[in-house]
Amino acid sequence: MAILALTTSLSDMRERIGRIVVALDKEGNPVTVEDFGVAGATTVLMKDTIHPNLMQTIEGTPVFVHAGPFANIAHGNSSIVADQIALKLVGKDGFVVTEAGFGADMGCQKFFDIKCRYSGLKPNVAVIVCTVRALKMHGGGPAVVVGSPIPKEYNEENVELVEKGTVNLQQHIKNLKKISS
Repeated sequence: MAILALTTSLSDMRERIGRIVVALDKEGNPVTVEDFGVAGATTVLMKDTIHPNLMQTIEGTPVFVHAGPFANIAHGNSSIVADQIALKLVGKDGFVVTEAGFGADMGCQKFFDIKCRYSGLKPNVAVIVCTVRALKMHGGGPAVVVGSPIPKEYNEENVELVEKGTVNLQQHIKNLKKISS
């Protein structure tokens, strides 16, 4: 997923696939896909994946879906190719909203440190998405347990938990300001 999201062309994809380490030799040296001589064949199998999926929102806005967030196993961002196509389609007066992973502490950091560096693109604005429920949780609310009902604190007004949780949000804003400048 990371290779696909950071790829800028088919030849770039071929090079990235060739560098995948698949084993270590008896001396502990990395053995790559290229070493096995199958980087070209692997790229042929993957060639159609370089094309983003064009979809639309329920409001009819076009959306490219490509590479997905998966920040736990990759860098957590949509693809460079999707951004490049979208930017070309909207022109100099348009704008593109792109996936920057989840969390201003991880997904956003990877967006600026990895994706922006590889692509050469620099965003003009960043948006942090935060819910009242998340603020309550970060403010010391009770644990949410899979399969159990949501604790009442999350469905009722609780200004104290929200206020306490804003400390976490403020830190995310501070982090974003540091890395985006």
